[in-house]
Amino acid sequence: MSTLSIVVGLLAAVGAFLVVFGTIRQPKVDLLDARLAVYDEPTTLKTIDELELERPLSERILRPILDRFGARLASMQPADRAQRLQELLNLAGRPLGLNPSGFAALQIVTGLAGAVLFGLLSFAIGVVPILGGVFGLALGYIAPQFLLKRAVTKKQKEIALALPNALDLLCISVEAGLGFDAALSRVVEKFDNALTREFATTLNEIRLGRPRMEALEDLGRRPKVDELNAFIQALVQSEQLGVGIARVLRIQSEDLRRKRRQKAEATAQQASLKMLFPMVGCIFPCIFLVILGPAVVHVLFHVN
Repeated sequence: MSTLSIVVGLLAAVGAFLVVFGTIRQPKVDLLDARLAVYDEPTTLKTIDELELERPLSERILRPILDRFGARLASMQPADRAQRLQELLNLAGRPLGLNPSGFAALQIVTGLAGAVLFGLLSFAIGVVPILGGVFGLALGYIAPQFLLKRAVTKKQKEIALALPNALDLLCISVEAGLGFDAALSRVVEKFDNALTREFATTLNEIRLGRPRMEALEDLGRRPKVDELNAFIQALVQSEQLGVGIARVLRIQSEDLRRKRRQKAEATAQQASLKMLFPMVGCIFPCIFLVILGPAVVHVLFHVN
């Protein structure tokens, strides 16, 4: 036997021994434990102080000050005004998580900021700073109320525009054999707008145990949209009288589309009247200048 064969045999034996030894020494790993270890993250319990310090500065300091200041202002105002303001905030979707007291404080802050800004601007351009400050105070105080009402109007328009398509899908789903709650869930999954968010709120209330008719009636009153309220009232009456929901949905969908078409036609008929003012103020003077301008120049030079 040659020396080369002996060396190759020894190397092969050593390699086999290392493979067997490594296999024996390798610890057995449970496959389930290995998969769970991927999602196992060390968690440490945090104290209340640590959780409080993690919040933004505006939430820890500025927000409590505004809430206390707004609560004092709200206590000086009539209760019906605070109730109307709460309804507007709810309709707008609670912007910035404001309540009536916080909104009143926000109006004061924006009013003071507007007074300072316009006062400095008036001083810079040479106008009496007091006049600019009074104007800025009024503008800053009114601006949040204007923006809030604008947000409410925008949401109501979005609900009115989304209602016919939602009714079509509701009707198709009910005719396909789904229950009303399941069809409403299908609409919530299909669309993402202000109407479907209201539907989602109603579904959550029903799942938490609120009576369906009561939740639906609240849905009709909450957004203050006439089309939605009429649809909900028809739905409640059909439920009480035992009329098929699919037929009611079909009739309501056709009625809403007819009303939308009539409203679009009425708006189109008003277009000619609305175009009259810019034509008289902007277009007609230019036409008169182009037509009569050369004649006026000719007359002036001819007279001279």
